[in-house]
Amino acid sequence: MLASVVLFAVNTLLIRAISLRYPVADGWVATVFRGAVGLLFVFGVYGWGRGLEARRLLKGRLITIRGVVGALSIVAFYVSIIQLGAAQAVILNLTYPIFASVIAAIWLKEKLSRAAMAWMVVGFCGLGIFLSDPEKSFSYSPYTLLGLAGACGAGWVVVIIRRLRHEEHPATIYASQALYSLVIASPAVSKLPNVPLSAWGWLALAAVVVTVAQLVMTQAYQSMSVARGSSLQMILPLVTAVGAWLCFGESFHQLEIIGAILTLVATWRVLMSR
Repeated sequence: MLASVVLFAVNTLLIRAISLRYPVADGWVATVFRGAVGLLFVFGVYGWGRGLEARRLLKGRLITIRGVVGALSIVAFYVSIIQLGAAQAVILNLTYPIFASVIAAIWLKEKLSRAAMAWMVVGFCGLGIFLSDPEKSFSYSPYTLLGLAGACGAGWVVVIIRRLRHEEHPATIYASQALYSLVIASPAVSKLPNVPLSAWGWLALAAVVVTVAQLVMTQAYQSMSVARGSSLQMILPLVTAVGAWLCFGESFHQLEIIGAILTLVATWRVLMSR
């Protein structure tokens, strides 16, 4: 699970570097590459009897729900970034571990102690401190509800992944999201002729990195509860921040560092809980 966090952070840093160098390569274009390259990767590595069940992508009910809901959650996240700004969008999106833990407790009967839930809330508050902009106040709008809906969808997807751990191969589970992400982002294909060829290779590399991250995360959920796995995913912004500090020279205020430490302590407490 920690490996997937590192890989997700690397993907985020790659996408940011690409967008800075090639502004036409926006989030929608990156989603197209993520879906197309992801499908090519899983078919090349796991196809033809090596784990991937292509027929299940259209016939498996939970597999289809995982793909559609996952793709819509990605769209909701991108739209909320554009309308609310990155900080508010990320804060809203990172409520998904709380949604996931509650859904898993109800649907999968996973045990969730009050202490674990309390520490998850503390970790979320730490992220709120870390990601907040002192010059801007948090505002409420219809896009706030959209961001929360996307987070709820992401939490549902995590629980579906956990639910399918004994029935489907990780490659099949991820291929579903790649397929429906490509379908939903297909209008952005018209932008591809304007993307320089030099950017294609970097976008493809970022897509491979996020594909491996998804596969590793899916594999980890086969033996890790939703509460513990999703709590580890909450440190993703912190790992990304360290990468941004190393790669882009970004700096952080003392209050942001305090929020990061609070999230790390809360994540450790969730992992150590029964």
